[in-house]
Formats: sequence, structure tokens, C-alpha cells
Amino acid sequence: MEDDSLNSLSMDFLNLLLNGESFSDVTFSVDGRLIPAHRCILAARSLFFRRLFYAPDPLPNLHLHPDHTQPRRRTNRPFPASAPGAVVPVANVRYDAFLLLLQFLYSGQISLFSPKHDPTPNFSSTLELALDTLAAARSFAVDHLALLVQKQLEVMVEKASVEEVMVVLLAARKHDLPQLWSTCTALVAKSGLLPEILAKHLPLDAVAKVEELRLKSALLPLHATPTPDDHHHHRIRRMRRALDSSDVELVKLMVVGEGLNLDEALALHYAVRNCTREVVKALLELGAADVNRASGPSGKTPLHLAAEMVSPDMVSVLLDHHADPNVRTTDGVTPLDVLRSLTSDFLFRGTVPGLAHVEPNKLRLCLELVQSAAMVLSREEAAAASATAMGSRGAGVDLDSRMLYLNLGRSQGFDPSFLCPPHDPHFHR
Repeated sequence: MEDDSLNSLSMDFLNLLLNGESFSDVTFSVDGRLIPAHRCILAARSLFFRRLFYAPDPLPNLHLHPDHTQPRRRTNRPFPASAPGAVVPVANVRYDAFLLLLQFLYSGQISLFSPKHDPTPNFSSTLELALDTLAAARSFAVDHLALLVQKQLEVMVEKASVEEVMVVLLAARKHDLPQLWSTCTALVAKSGLLPEILAKHLPLDAVAKVEELRLKSALLPLHATPTPDDHHHHRIRRMRRALDSSDVELVKLMVVGEGLNLDEALALHYAVRNCTREVVKALLELGAADVNRASGPSGKTPLHLAAEMVSPDMVSVLLDHHADPNVRTTDGVTPLDVLRSLTSDFLFRGTVPGLAHVEPNKLRLCLELVQSAAMVLSREEAAAASATAMGSRGAGVDLDSRMLYLNLGRSQGFDPSFLCPPHDPHFHR
């Protein structure tokens, strides 16, 4: 019953913030957007805001700046912070992070980080917001919020890529959060990245700590180490998160530093299905993925997938990097066969199985691209075969003509040995 009352009180205060200008007597300007708030609530919940609104000077010229633990005086842009209806500019804090800080001050809760659920699908954005909220909590001296965000970050880094973990590690170092620092250094130590690579992203003391942890882990009993399959699946998950966030540079680090095999991980297949053309192009330009790699029992290549998706962007970038339009699945189906079948279905049924909506222009363009590539490849193969055949015939004709010349010479008293002079170095004709 008591919990219900507290939850109800928390929601009432939160609604007071979210309902805009109801009874508000101060407004914050953040990233060009206005947030109405209530001085008495903020002053009761935060020493920072208490000093801001109720400083000894009744009308101080202040500018709210999160790089300081106290409001900073400015002379070029005065405003009466303690006056009703004052508009307080907030610098160097993003809107979403400041709004979360206010929500916590009003309700004692933050809705973004629920331990019962995984982070939102856009993991990188969620992590970035968590770090910004942590920085805001530290800057405005809201220690309880900083503690809650730190605990959530300790959970999030377990699912993060090694590059994201290094970003959190730097934040933990900046804000002096030893528990988060320890968690992140342990995860980086397990990544397998060489010290030279780590030194490009981390300060030397962090690299030294990582190497110290690696040395200690080498002394652990064998049963304490994860299995190779665990490492493999974890690398694939991190690779996919990196591709989802368009971070091909991290994938490159994983290939070079961790020995990730892009073909075994089906990186190109995943990128074609889930990422942008730019990501697929960058992945191909690494030179570590086979553009014609077959996947699974069906033996589909990335070009088969792009054809099934009716994606001209994917089809063109794969063909630009020498995807084979004639490669066959285990059932003998080529990408061109896929597009011809889709075109037939669309013309006679008006729909394509498995696709909710198909743009006729895209289907036609995909078909033309693959047909053109198949024709070019066919001509190149024919030209190469022709050149090989002519070379063989040419060699035979040349040999026959030389034999005929020698036979004619003999019939006319010509000595072929004349072509091979004696080995005497003093011999001259």
C-alpha cells in the first residue's frame, strides 16, 4: 500500500513536469528547445539548483554551465534566475539527457534504463544517451542518478562492442567511477586486441591495466576460460552490432586483432540483409570477404539475397565488386533466375511472394543490372576461349611452316646444321 502511494506521488510529480507550463515558474533553454519547470521542486531535490535559484544575490547574472559544479556568472547575457518565469540557457548538455535528469529529480526514477529489458534496438544511441546522462548527473551533482546510470552501464557493456566498451571505460576514468572502470578493463582484456591497437584508443595507464589483467588471466585454470564456440558466437554478435551502427572500422579491428573470419561469420550476407549500401561497400573494400560466398544448405550468395530483396543498390554494389551473376545455389538457381521468377510472378499475379510491396522500376532495374552483368561475363569468357584456341592453332601452324621450310631445304641440298654454328669462339664465316 505504501509502495503504491509512493509510486502515485512519483507519477504525479512527473506529470507536473511533462504537462508543460502548468504552474511552472522557470524555463530552461536546451539545444534551442524550452523545458518549463518548477523552482521549488528542483531546489528541494538538488543543491545545485537551490544555489542557482536562491543565491544570496537576489538577481545574479548567471549562465547555467554543466562543466562547473556552481552556476557561472556571465556579464554579456544577463538573466534573473531567481525571478518568476526566468529563461535559463543550459550549455553543453543535449536535450534528451537534461530532460532525463529533470525526470529523475521530479520522480526519483528514470524510464530509459530498465534492468528487466534489453536496451532498445538502436544500442549505440542508447549507450550514447546513457553516457550523456551520466555526464549531466555528475556535472549537476545529482549523485544518486549517476549511481543508477553507472549500474545500468555495467549491464550494457556486457552486450557492447569492444570499441563501445572503450568509450565507456574513458567515461568511467573521467568521472572517477572505479567499479565501472574495472568492468570495462576486464572486458577489453578479453577482446584480444593488440596493445598497439589499444594505445590508439586508450591512455597508457588503461593499456597497462589491460595487459596486467591479461597476465593474471593466463595463470587461471583451463576450466575457467570460455570455450572456442563461446568466443566465436560472441565475436559474431559484436560484429553484427558494429555493422548495425555502420562501424566498419571496428569490424576491421576485429579481423586484424581478433582473427575474425568474415566469410565464416557470413558478414556480407548479414550486411546485405540489414545494413545500407555504404556499409556493404565498405565491407567489400576491406578485401577480407568473398563476394561469392555461399551460405547454408541452400548455397545462396549475397547476390541471391539482394535479388530476392529486389534492391538495386545492393545488386549494383555487389556486381561492382565482381559478384558472379551466374553462380548457382544447390538447387541450380542463379540470381538471374531469381529475378526472372519474381518478374513473372509480378506480371501475372501482381504480387511477389514474401514481399509486401514491390516497386516495378526497382524490379526492372535489378533484372537489367544482372542481365547486363551476365552478358558481359559471357562475352569475356567467349573471348578468352577464342584467344586460347587461336593461340593453340597459331602455334601449330608456325611449327608446321618451320618443318616444311626445313624439308624443302634438304631437298635442295641445304644443310640445316648451318643454322647452328660450331662452338669454336674463333669461328667466323
